[in-house]
Amino acid sequence: MVFVTLAVMLVVILIAAEVFTNALEHLGEKLKISEGVTGSIFAAVGTALPETLVPLLALMAGTANVQVNEEIGVGAILGAPLMLSTLSISLLAFAVLKKRGVHGEFNPEKTGFLRDLNFFLVAFGFATLAMFIPHHLTAVRAALGFVMVLIYFIYIMLTLRASKGLVQEGHGTKANEAMFLCRIGLPNNLVVILFQLGLGLILLVAGAKGFITGVEHAAVLLGISALLLSLLIIPIATELPEKINSILWVRRHKDTLAFGNITGAMVFQGTLLPAIGIMLTPWEPRHEVLAGVIITLVATAWIRLMAGRGHLKVWHVWVNGGLYLTYLFITLA
Repeated sequence: MVFVTLAVMLVVILIAAEVFTNALEHLGEKLKISEGVTGSIFAAVGTALPETLVPLLALMAGTANVQVNEEIGVGAILGAPLMLSTLSISLLAFAVLKKRGVHGEFNPEKTGFLRDLNFFLVAFGFATLAMFIPHHLTAVRAALGFVMVLIYFIYIMLTLRASKGLVQEGHGTKANEAMFLCRIGLPNNLVVILFQLGLGLILLVAGAKGFITGVEHAAVLLGISALLLSLLIIPIATELPEKINSILWVRRHKDTLAFGNITGAMVFQGTLLPAIGIMLTPWEPRHEVLAGVIITLVATAWIRLMAGRGHLKVWHVWVNGGLYLTYLFITLA
Protein backbone atom coordinates (compact mmCIF):
# COMPACT_ATOMS: atom_id res chain seq x y z
CA MET A 1 0.00 0.00 0.00
CA VAL A 2 2.92 2.34 0.74
CA PHE A 3 4.27 1.95 -2.78
CA VAL A 4 0.82 2.55 -4.31
CA THR A 5 0.61 5.82 -2.36
CA LEU A 6 4.05 6.84 -3.60
CA ALA A 7 3.09 6.10 -7.22
CA VAL A 8 -0.21 8.04 -7.01
CA MET A 9 1.46 11.03 -5.35
CA LEU A 10 4.19 11.06 -7.99
CA VAL A 11 1.55 11.33 -10.73
CA VAL A 12 -0.07 14.23 -8.84
CA ILE A 13 3.32 15.94 -8.57
CA LEU A 14 4.01 15.54 -12.29
CA ILE A 15 0.66 17.08 -13.21
CA ALA A 16 1.13 19.86 -10.67
CA ALA A 17 4.60 20.66 -12.01
CA GLU A 18 3.20 21.11 -15.52
CA VAL A 19 0.43 23.40 -14.25
CA PHE A 20 2.83 25.43 -12.07
CA THR A 21 5.60 25.94 -14.65
CA ASN A 22 3.08 26.81 -17.36
CA ALA A 23 1.53 29.56 -15.21
CA LEU A 24 4.89 30.81 -13.94
CA GLU A 25 6.20 31.34 -17.47
CA HIS A 26 3.12 33.42 -18.29
CA LEU A 27 3.51 35.39 -15.04
CA GLY A 28 7.14 36.21 -15.85
CA GLU A 29 6.19 37.24 -19.38
CA LYS A 30 3.29 39.36 -18.13
CA LEU A 31 5.47 41.18 -15.58
CA LYS A 32 8.33 41.58 -18.11
CA ILE A 33 10.95 40.13 -15.79
CA SER A 34 14.03 38.06 -16.57
CA GLU A 35 14.20 34.29 -16.46
CA GLY A 36 16.65 34.71 -13.59
CA VAL A 37 14.04 36.37 -11.39
CA THR A 38 11.35 33.93 -12.47
CA GLY A 39 13.50 30.89 -11.70
CA SER A 40 15.73 32.00 -8.81
CA ILE A 41 13.13 33.91 -6.80
CA PHE A 42 9.56 33.12 -7.89
CA ALA A 43 9.91 29.42 -8.70
CA ALA A 44 12.56 28.67 -6.08
CA VAL A 45 10.82 30.34 -3.15
CA GLY A 46 7.34 29.29 -4.29
CA THR A 47 8.21 25.60 -4.35
CA ALA A 48 10.63 25.64 -1.39
CA LEU A 49 8.43 27.63 0.99
CA PRO A 50 6.16 24.74 2.01
CA GLU A 51 9.20 22.61 2.88
CA THR A 52 10.51 25.23 5.28
CA LEU A 53 7.64 24.28 7.56
CA VAL A 54 9.25 20.89 8.29
CA PRO A 55 12.18 22.17 10.39
CA LEU A 56 10.16 25.08 11.81
CA LEU A 57 7.36 22.83 13.02
CA ALA A 58 9.87 20.31 14.35
CA LEU A 59 11.65 22.98 16.41
CA MET A 60 8.61 24.92 17.60
CA ALA A 61 5.82 22.37 17.78
CA GLY A 62 7.38 18.96 17.45
CA THR A 63 7.30 15.92 19.71
CA ALA A 64 7.80 15.91 23.47
CA ASN A 65 11.40 14.74 22.87
CA VAL A 66 13.47 17.92 22.45
CA GLN A 67 16.51 16.02 21.14
CA VAL A 68 14.48 14.36 18.39
CA ASN A 69 12.95 17.72 17.44
CA GLU A 70 16.42 19.25 17.17
CA GLU A 71 17.73 16.34 15.10
CA ILE A 72 14.80 16.60 12.69
CA GLY A 73 15.23 20.38 12.47
CA VAL A 74 18.99 20.29 11.81
CA GLY A 75 18.68 17.39 9.38
CA ALA A 76 15.89 19.04 7.37
CA ILE A 77 17.73 22.39 7.27
CA LEU A 78 21.05 20.96 6.05
CA GLY A 79 19.65 18.06 4.04
CA ALA A 80 17.86 20.29 1.52
CA PRO A 81 20.98 22.17 0.28
CA LEU A 82 22.84 18.85 0.18
CA MET A 83 20.22 17.24 -2.01
CA LEU A 84 19.76 20.29 -4.24
CA SER A 85 23.50 20.75 -4.89
CA THR A 86 24.11 17.09 -5.66
CA LEU A 87 21.19 14.85 -6.60
CA SER A 88 18.82 17.47 -8.05
CA ILE A 89 21.46 19.03 -10.30
CA SER A 90 22.72 15.64 -11.48
CA LEU A 91 19.23 14.63 -12.62
CA LEU A 92 19.26 17.43 -15.19
CA ALA A 93 21.96 15.51 -17.07
CA PHE A 94 19.72 12.47 -17.46
CA ALA A 95 16.89 14.70 -18.68
CA VAL A 96 18.93 15.98 -21.64
CA LEU A 97 21.37 13.12 -22.24
CA LYS A 98 19.62 11.82 -25.36
CA LYS A 99 19.42 15.22 -27.08
CA ARG A 100 22.66 16.86 -25.94
CA GLY A 101 24.98 13.93 -25.27
CA VAL A 102 27.59 13.52 -22.52
CA HIS A 103 29.71 16.40 -23.84
CA GLY A 104 26.76 18.67 -24.54
CA GLU A 105 26.46 21.93 -22.63
CA PHE A 106 24.01 23.65 -20.32
CA ASN A 107 23.54 27.35 -21.03
CA PRO A 108 21.96 29.17 -18.08
CA GLU A 109 22.33 32.96 -18.11
CA LYS A 110 25.81 33.26 -16.64
CA THR A 111 25.70 36.34 -14.41
CA GLY A 112 22.60 35.25 -12.50
CA PHE A 113 23.76 31.64 -12.24
CA LEU A 114 27.14 32.63 -10.81
CA ARG A 115 25.46 35.14 -8.49
CA ASP A 116 23.31 32.36 -7.00
CA LEU A 117 26.30 30.09 -6.48
CA ASN A 118 28.48 32.85 -5.01
CA PHE A 119 25.84 33.91 -2.50
CA PHE A 120 25.21 30.33 -1.48
CA LEU A 121 28.89 29.55 -0.94
CA VAL A 122 29.36 32.65 1.24
CA ALA A 123 26.21 32.07 3.30
CA PHE A 124 26.75 28.34 3.74
CA GLY A 125 30.35 29.05 4.70
CA PHE A 126 29.03 31.17 7.58
CA ALA A 127 26.65 28.34 8.54
CA THR A 128 29.58 25.92 8.63
CA LEU A 129 31.70 28.30 10.70
CA ALA A 130 28.88 28.66 13.24
CA MET A 131 29.09 24.94 14.06
CA PHE A 132 32.49 25.50 15.67
CA ILE A 133 31.47 28.49 17.79
CA PRO A 134 30.88 27.50 21.46
CA HIS A 135 27.25 27.59 22.61
CA HIS A 136 27.94 30.12 25.37
CA LEU A 137 28.93 32.71 22.74
CA THR A 138 25.28 33.36 21.98
CA ALA A 139 25.89 36.91 20.76
CA VAL A 140 28.39 35.70 18.14
CA ARG A 141 26.04 32.96 16.94
CA ALA A 142 23.12 35.41 16.80
CA ALA A 143 25.24 37.87 14.82
CA LEU A 144 26.09 35.18 12.27
CA GLY A 145 22.42 34.33 11.95
CA PHE A 146 21.57 37.99 11.35
CA VAL A 147 24.31 38.26 8.70
CA MET A 148 22.86 35.27 6.84
CA VAL A 149 19.38 36.81 6.77
CA LEU A 150 20.93 40.06 5.51
CA ILE A 151 22.77 38.14 2.78
CA TYR A 152 19.46 36.84 1.40
CA PHE A 153 17.87 40.28 1.24
CA ILE A 154 20.94 41.67 -0.56
CA TYR A 155 20.69 38.74 -2.97
CA ILE A 156 17.05 39.55 -3.77
CA MET A 157 17.86 43.22 -4.35
CA LEU A 158 20.73 42.46 -6.74
CA THR A 159 18.70 39.86 -8.65
CA LEU A 160 15.78 42.24 -9.12
CA ARG A 161 18.10 45.10 -10.09
CA ALA A 162 19.69 43.00 -12.83
CA SER A 163 16.33 41.96 -14.27
CA LYS A 164 15.64 44.98 -16.50
CA GLY A 165 19.01 44.81 -18.25
CA LEU A 166 18.70 41.06 -18.83
CA VAL A 167 15.24 41.47 -20.38
CA GLN A 168 16.66 44.06 -22.80
CA GLU A 169 19.45 41.61 -23.71
CA GLY A 170 16.94 38.93 -24.64
CA HIS A 171 16.77 36.98 -21.37
CA GLY A 172 13.16 37.87 -20.60
CA THR A 173 10.77 35.13 -19.54
CA LYS A 174 8.81 33.80 -22.50
CA ALA A 175 5.88 31.39 -22.48
CA ASN A 176 6.00 29.09 -25.49
CA GLU A 177 2.64 27.40 -24.86
CA ALA A 178 -0.84 28.73 -24.15
CA MET A 179 -1.83 28.76 -20.51
CA PHE A 180 -3.87 25.69 -19.58
CA LEU A 181 -6.85 27.61 -18.13
CA CYS A 182 -7.00 29.77 -21.26
CA ARG A 183 -7.60 26.63 -23.31
CA ILE A 184 -11.00 26.27 -21.65
CA GLY A 185 -11.98 29.83 -22.51
CA LEU A 186 -10.66 31.91 -19.60
CA PRO A 187 -8.84 35.16 -20.46
CA ASN A 188 -5.06 35.46 -20.23
CA ASN A 189 -4.88 38.09 -17.50
CA LEU A 190 -3.04 38.41 -14.20
CA VAL A 191 -5.95 37.09 -12.11
CA VAL A 192 -6.25 33.88 -14.12
CA ILE A 193 -2.46 33.43 -14.16
CA LEU A 194 -2.29 33.77 -10.37
CA PHE A 195 -5.23 31.37 -9.97
CA GLN A 196 -3.52 28.69 -12.07
CA LEU A 197 -0.24 29.36 -10.26
CA GLY A 198 -1.98 28.87 -6.92
CA LEU A 199 -3.70 25.74 -8.17
CA GLY A 200 -0.40 24.27 -9.29
CA LEU A 201 1.26 25.14 -5.98
CA ILE A 202 -1.58 23.57 -3.99
CA LEU A 203 -1.31 20.38 -6.04
CA LEU A 204 2.47 20.39 -5.57
CA VAL A 205 2.13 20.72 -1.81
CA ALA A 206 -0.58 18.05 -1.64
CA GLY A 207 1.45 15.66 -3.76
CA ALA A 208 4.64 16.32 -1.80
CA LYS A 209 2.88 15.84 1.55
CA GLY A 210 1.41 12.55 0.38
CA PHE A 211 4.82 11.54 -0.86
CA ILE A 212 6.33 12.45 2.53
CA THR A 213 3.82 10.23 4.33
CA GLY A 214 4.74 7.27 2.16
CA VAL A 215 8.47 7.82 2.54
CA GLU A 216 8.19 8.23 6.31
CA HIS A 217 6.39 4.89 6.58
CA ALA A 218 9.11 3.30 4.47
CA ALA A 219 11.80 4.87 6.67
CA VAL A 220 10.20 3.44 9.80
CA LEU A 221 10.23 -0.02 8.25
CA LEU A 222 13.94 0.42 7.50
CA GLY A 223 14.70 1.56 11.05
CA ILE A 224 16.39 4.86 10.09
CA SER A 225 17.25 7.34 12.86
CA ALA A 226 15.58 10.75 13.14
CA LEU A 227 18.74 12.57 12.05
CA LEU A 228 19.37 10.36 9.01
CA LEU A 229 15.67 10.50 8.15
CA SER A 230 15.90 14.29 8.11
CA LEU A 231 19.20 14.44 6.23
CA LEU A 232 18.34 11.87 3.57
CA ILE A 233 14.66 11.00 3.34
CA ILE A 234 12.83 14.25 4.13
CA PRO A 235 14.73 16.41 1.57
CA ILE A 236 14.15 13.81 -1.15
CA ALA A 237 10.47 13.65 -0.29
CA THR A 238 9.94 17.39 0.01
CA GLU A 239 12.37 18.99 -2.44
CA LEU A 240 13.10 16.48 -5.18
CA PRO A 241 9.51 16.01 -6.44
CA GLU A 242 9.04 19.75 -6.85
CA LYS A 243 12.33 20.08 -8.73
CA ILE A 244 10.58 18.22 -11.56
CA ASN A 245 9.92 21.81 -12.65
CA SER A 246 13.62 22.06 -13.51
CA ILE A 247 13.55 18.83 -15.50
CA LEU A 248 10.60 20.10 -17.54
CA TRP A 249 12.35 23.42 -18.21
CA VAL A 250 15.74 21.96 -19.14
CA ARG A 251 14.11 19.57 -21.62
CA ARG A 252 12.58 22.64 -23.27
CA HIS A 253 16.01 24.34 -23.44
CA LYS A 254 15.03 26.83 -20.73
CA ASP A 255 18.29 26.30 -18.85
CA THR A 256 18.16 29.60 -16.94
CA LEU A 257 14.79 28.71 -15.44
CA ALA A 258 15.85 25.12 -14.76
CA PHE A 259 19.04 25.96 -12.91
CA GLY A 260 17.59 29.06 -11.27
CA ASN A 261 14.84 26.96 -9.73
CA ILE A 262 17.54 24.85 -8.03
CA THR A 263 20.21 27.43 -7.22
CA GLY A 264 17.63 29.99 -6.07
CA ALA A 265 16.21 27.41 -3.67
CA MET A 266 19.77 26.72 -2.49
CA VAL A 267 20.26 30.40 -1.61
CA PHE A 268 16.85 30.55 0.12
CA GLN A 269 17.45 27.37 2.09
CA GLY A 270 21.13 28.12 2.67
CA THR A 271 20.55 31.47 4.36
CA LEU A 272 17.25 31.88 6.20
CA LEU A 273 16.85 28.34 7.55
CA PRO A 274 20.45 27.85 8.77
CA ALA A 275 20.10 31.22 10.53
CA ILE A 276 17.20 29.73 12.47
CA GLY A 277 19.16 26.55 13.12
CA ILE A 278 22.15 28.48 14.48
CA MET A 279 19.97 30.28 17.01
CA LEU A 280 17.50 27.52 17.98
CA THR A 281 19.48 24.26 17.88
CA PRO A 282 22.84 22.99 19.22
CA TRP A 283 24.20 23.30 15.62
CA GLU A 284 27.17 21.01 16.22
CA PRO A 285 29.58 19.38 13.71
CA ARG A 286 28.37 15.82 14.23
CA HIS A 287 29.72 13.17 11.86
CA GLU A 288 26.69 13.01 9.56
CA VAL A 289 26.15 16.77 9.64
CA LEU A 290 29.75 17.80 8.97
CA ALA A 291 30.09 15.30 6.12
CA GLY A 292 26.93 16.68 4.53
CA VAL A 293 28.06 20.29 4.86
CA ILE A 294 31.49 19.59 3.35
CA ILE A 295 30.04 17.66 0.40
CA THR A 296 27.47 20.42 -0.20
CA LEU A 297 30.23 23.05 -0.35
CA VAL A 298 32.44 20.87 -2.59
CA ALA A 299 29.55 20.13 -4.98
CA THR A 300 28.62 23.81 -5.25
CA ALA A 301 32.25 24.91 -5.67
CA TRP A 302 32.69 22.34 -8.48
CA ILE A 303 29.70 23.65 -10.43
CA ARG A 304 30.84 27.23 -9.76
CA LEU A 305 34.29 26.43 -11.14
CA MET A 306 32.98 24.77 -14.30
CA ALA A 307 30.38 27.49 -14.95
CA GLY A 308 32.96 30.19 -14.32
CA ARG A 309 35.11 28.74 -17.10
CA GLY A 310 32.20 29.28 -19.46
CA HIS A 311 31.39 25.69 -20.36
CA LEU A 312 29.11 23.69 -18.04
CA LYS A 313 28.89 20.29 -19.72
CA VAL A 314 26.37 17.54 -19.12
CA TRP A 315 28.94 15.21 -17.58
CA HIS A 316 30.04 17.90 -15.11
CA VAL A 317 26.84 17.60 -13.10
CA TRP A 318 27.29 13.83 -12.82
CA VAL A 319 30.19 14.61 -10.50
CA ASN A 320 27.60 16.14 -8.17
CA GLY A 321 25.57 12.94 -8.32
CA GLY A 322 28.71 11.01 -7.45
CA LEU A 323 29.24 13.25 -4.42
CA TYR A 324 25.72 12.40 -3.22
CA LEU A 325 26.54 8.69 -3.49
CA THR A 326 29.73 9.41 -1.55
CA TYR A 327 27.68 10.95 1.22
CA LEU A 328 25.41 7.92 1.33
CA PHE A 329 28.47 5.69 1.66
CA ILE A 330 29.90 7.82 4.49
CA THR A 331 26.71 7.86 6.52
CA LEU A 332 25.30 4.40 5.84
CA ALA A 333 28.42 2.23 5.57
